Amino acid sequence: MKTLRWILIIPISFLFIACNGGTSDQGTGAEVAATKQTFNWKMVTTWPANFPVFQEGAERFADMVNAMSDGRLNIQVYAGGELVPALQSFDAVSQGTIEMGHGASYYWSGKVPAAQFFAAVPFGMTAKGVETWIYSGGGLELWRELYEPFNLVPIPMGNTGVQTGGWFKKKINSVDDLRGLRMRIPGLGGNVLKKVGGNPVLMSGSEIYTALERGVLDATEWVGPYHDLRLGLNRAASFYYYPGWHEPGTELELIINSNAWAQLPEDLKAIVNNAAQATSMWMYTTMEYHNNEALLELQSSQNIEILEFPSEVLAELKRVSEEVLEEEAATDPEFKRIHEHYKEFRENYSNWTRISEDSYQKALLR
Repeated sequence: MKTLRWILIIPISFLFIACNGGTSDQGTGAEVAATKQTFNWKMVTTWPANFPVFQEGAERFADMVNAMSDGRLNIQVYAGGELVPALQSFDAVSQGTIEMGHGASYYWSGKVPAAQFFAAVPFGMTAKGVETWIYSGGGLELWRELYEPFNLVPIPMGNTGVQTGGWFKKKINSVDDLRGLRMRIPGLGGNVLKKVGGNPVLMSGSEIYTALERGVLDATEWVGPYHDLRLGLNRAASFYYYPGWHEPGTELELIINSNAWAQLPEDLKAIVNNAAQATSMWMYTTMEYHNNEALLELQSSQNIEILEFPSEVLAELKRVSEEVLEEEAATDPEFKRIHEHYKEFRENYSNWTRISEDSYQKALLR
């Protein structure tokens, strides 16, 4: 009888194992298939082709994802204008025509005014504070809530650090010199310029040099010494001003179509998130290094003057910046909600900054 029982048990056991996909730790057939599925995505950016650090960073990110996923997520990167116009990448990703985009959220201020908090706030936080707010202070949750109606998932990817104030064809001695000034400057900084009498212009990077050189623009901000020098802005204007009051720590963004994102298995989502964080560190430190080197080159130039904005100009721009933020908040509930969160975090965080980095910088100058 024992022999008969074993004869009956063995085939039943094999049948049970077969019905469960072999062994219990192999997972379902759907799970196994998901881990082997290959995704071919496109990414569009707002940057010119071969643009150092920014476009380069997007391409490094794509290469990293491909390597980390063992080819399961392939991302083809297109510069601004190669697949869609640079400033239409938000719409292309939102509509699902493209899976991914890379740019800066203040480019979409006409569609989502509150998005500007996740790029740059005039006289706002530097990169250290912005990154802390986004990653650890609740900023990322607000950002994702804001983009959800647009079918987008935002992920931080890069920061420029403190930018410069821009290139001017004439000296800025007072606020009066800003009146009537045609300046390429995006986002909230552009709103501030407009309120003091200037004429802000939104223009992609590939157009800036020609517009400044031909007099279509009287001034332009771009990024910092490294990118400004590469774009040749020092050949189109003679006065280079600092600090970048309008962009003290500009965050860059990776945007992903939410339907495409939902199709990725969890391990590929983790790869995208970690590759974006690694790219952020690379972009920020690369910016800091090259800006310092480029500034040394510009300082040795004989045909330009590197000048600090007069204190009275900065004071007025700061006052007007606060007015602009409050006025925007009064007309847009989402803007108000994020503004209040940003402002509260900045005020609280300034306490630590005051006794850490600020006091240390003062000690260095003694």
